[in-house]
Amino acid sequence: MFPSFLPDRTAQLTEATSTMLAQNIQRQSITTPLSLSAIDTAFVHQGQGGTPIVLLHGFDSSVLEFRRLLPLLAASQETWAIDLLGFGFTDRAVDLSFDPESIKTHLYYTWKTCIGRPMVLVGASMGGAAAIDFALTYPDAVAQLVLLDSAGFAKSPVLSKFLFPPLGYLATEFLRQPKVRQQVSLKAYYDPRFVTPDAELCAALHLELPRWSQALIAFTKSGGYGFLSDRIAQVSVPTLIVWGRQDGILGIRDADRFHTTIPQSQLLWVDQCGHVPHLEKPQETADHLLSFIHSS
Repeated sequence: MFPSFLPDRTAQLTEATSTMLAQNIQRQSITTPLSLSAIDTAFVHQGQGGTPIVLLHGFDSSVLEFRRLLPLLAASQETWAIDLLGFGFTDRAVDLSFDPESIKTHLYYTWKTCIGRPMVLVGASMGGAAAIDFALTYPDAVAQLVLLDSAGFAKSPVLSKFLFPPLGYLATEFLRQPKVRQQVSLKAYYDPRFVTPDAELCAALHLELPRWSQALIAFTKSGGYGFLSDRIAQVSVPTLIVWGRQDGILGIRDADRFHTTIPQSQLLWVDQCGHVPHLEKPQETADHLLSFIHSS
C-alpha cells in the first residue's frame, strides 16, 4: 500500500526500487517559525547506526530521486531522504514563502525534530546548493558534506528568464508537459535507456500535488541560489565532490571549481555517467560516499 497523500498514479510504478521507496514515504508535521501551522514534511528513513546520512534532491524533484541510492546506503547506516520546502511531497501551504532562506529554515527544524545530531549532508544538483547554504549557516549540524553534480556557481535558476507575468504560469505548464520532461531526462542521463516509463513517472508524480506551479514560480523568482557562489570558499567541513564525467545539464567545469574553492575537499569522477550518478551509477556512488564517510 502507498501513503494516502501520494497520487493515484503511484500504483503504476514498475521498478522494484521505485515501488519500495514510494511505500516508505512518510509525512511528519514540523513546527517552524515560517508558519502558524506545522508543515507536513515528506521523507524516507531507513537503516540504523553510524552518522545519519541525509539526502537532498534537485530542482523540481522529490525523494524518489534517491530510489536506487538510499537502499544501498541504508544497508550500512541510518539514511534519510527529505523533500525540501516547495518541492516533492512536502506540503505547500498558501502562507509559506518558497525561497532559499525558507528552505534552509524548514530543513533545520526538520533536522532538529527528527535527527538532532551531526549528519552527513548529501545534495544532488540544486540540493547541493541547498546543502552548502545549510552547512554555512548551521556548521554544527553537518559533520561532512557530499555534492553530487552540484549547483552553486550559477547566478540564477534557468527558468527565471521566462517567469515574468503572465509567463510564470505558462512556463511551468510548459515544464509540466511529458515530452518536455522526457527531453530533460534524456539530457540528464548518459545512457538514454534509463529514461523508462517508470523513471518518467517518478519524476512527475509530485506535479499532481496542490500548488506545485505556484511554489516553483515563487522559488525561481526569488533568484534561487544565485547568491551562493561568493560564499562557497567558506565551507569548513570535509567535502566530497562526485561528478558524472558526461554531465549534460551542468557540464563538468564546476566540478574542478568546487574542488579548488572548498578547502577540505576531494573530487571523484564517475565515468560513462551524466548529471545523476545516484540514479545511473548508484552502486559506485554509494561506494564513494561510504568510503569517504568511513575514512573521515
